[in-house]
Amino acid sequence: MIVITGATGTVGRETVQLLLDAGHKVKAVSRTASGADMPDGVEMVVGDPSQPQTLRAVWEGSEAVLLIPRAVGNAAAELLAAAAEHGARRVVVISAATVEYPAGESRFAEGFMAVEDAAKASGLIWTFLRCSDFDANSLAWAPQIHAGDVVRGAYGAAATSPIHQRDIAAVAVKALTAPDHASRAYVLTGPESLTQRDKVRIIGEALGRTLSFAELAPEQVRAAMLAQGLPDDVPDRLLGSLADYAREAGPTTDTVRKLLGRPALSFAVWAVENAGAFQ
Repeated sequence: MIVITGATGTVGRETVQLLLDAGHKVKAVSRTASGADMPDGVEMVVGDPSQPQTLRAVWEGSEAVLLIPRAVGNAAAELLAAAAEHGARRVVVISAATVEYPAGESRFAEGFMAVEDAAKASGLIWTFLRCSDFDANSLAWAPQIHAGDVVRGAYGAAATSPIHQRDIAAVAVKALTAPDHASRAYVLTGPESLTQRDKVRIIGEALGRTLSFAELAPEQVRAAMLAQGLPDDVPDRLLGSLADYAREAGPTTDTVRKLLGRPALSFAVWAVENAGAFQ
């Protein structure tokens, strides 16, 4: 049995499906059963990973856990101690490329490092998936694209190699179920470096429209995000990393290809798959 924290999130949901497709038993952890919409065959567990005492029953018969830091907050050490105590043997952490390739405010990378350290100290066999930004982060542009053909933001020249969530999940399945990924930290990226302007153009191509990116001052973007009610750390995280990636592009690796035996999925593939969200 494999436990997936953050099971209703972008990576968690994909991992659940791929594990089921491969014939594995899965426990999906979510704070609420409402709207979880898990596939048939999944054992749904309602609980809060950031409050490990709510998950006492989840570990019985569990062999491995996918740990998503945003789901567990500061409770990684306590949660993994409970998993190990009940016989779990392996943990896979969805971490960030900024641990190895610093960008943005250091406190955000330090949060991922703290979860990695908790995994190392847990006694479980560990694997870290240090991911670049997700293709799915571009869904934040959907309201602007619904309203017109211009996406407004800061640092249009900021370049990363964004990754499809299905690739992260496919690597996670390998690390959760096979012994040859022990004590490995993989930097996972998409196949090509793209600026924000590139991504907007590619989304437009998927929609059959001509979209453009309009540069705004970072202060304008921050003010707009705060006016939407977002907490301070959201623009801090976004704008800090974009400023650095505008000066130097984020990493591009071929790790996905090496691990999966096929090329990483392109942003263009993701854009076509998700065109409906922008229409």
